[in-house]
Amino acid sequence: MAVDGRILNEIQHGEYIKEHGEEIWNWSSPAGKMRWARRCRLFTEFLGNHKGQVLEIGCGTGLFTKELARTNNTIVAIDISDALIMKARERVTSANVHFVLGNAYETEFKSESFDFIVGSSSLHHLEVDAALKEFSRILKSGGRMMFTEPNMMNPQVALIKNVPYIKRRAGDSPDETAFFRWQIAKELNNLGFVDVSVKPFDFLHPQTPACLLNLTERLTIIFEKIPFVREIAGSLVIQCMKT
Repeated sequence: MAVDGRILNEIQHGEYIKEHGEEIWNWSSPAGKMRWARRCRLFTEFLGNHKGQVLEIGCGTGLFTKELARTNNTIVAIDISDALIMKARERVTSANVHFVLGNAYETEFKSESFDFIVGSSSLHHLEVDAALKEFSRILKSGGRMMFTEPNMMNPQVALIKNVPYIKRRAGDSPDETAFFRWQIAKELNNLGFVDVSVKPFDFLHPQTPACLLNLTERLTIIFEKIPFVREIAGSLVIQCMKT
């Protein structure tokens, strides 16, 4: 495994998460749990029950891996952090899940190994061009990818990703960023992926009080359909296929 500054930063970030807990991801609040559940539905619907080979990028502590394992697919879950892989193995014991410690843009997988590649808030931690080239290599012809990632058009996301003091307070790793949807779509197209779709989604803030969740959830669905307004949603759902 090639070790550079970015990889070392992510390994250290894994230690930070191990020490401070998963709360920095904001999945544990009532609104966070609702956001997590929606992403789980998106991923499991995307994968279906095809008994395919699935690579999960940046599995972290296995929060999403556990849900992916409920499908009939074989899940290979990779992360650069040994500390997080250990946590994930404690959480997920399903026979159809295999954890791999490794660098996602220099894997040891054979070419055309996977039917699907997925990840939740993982692609923005990587050197994107190198990662996508590697994913193209190991994805089968006709294989599909899906990521949910932070949207740089969202004002709060933009502040966290671009203001160093706020970035540190938010618990981000030094190199992680967010995506403009047209930028990541162009990169995917340039690398030969087809059926590229990058859609803004999710206006539900993790700190939304429980008493407002039903109203906010309804508003989220409305806002996601309004041109221009939807552009500042908190996240992007990215999908494409390899020819």
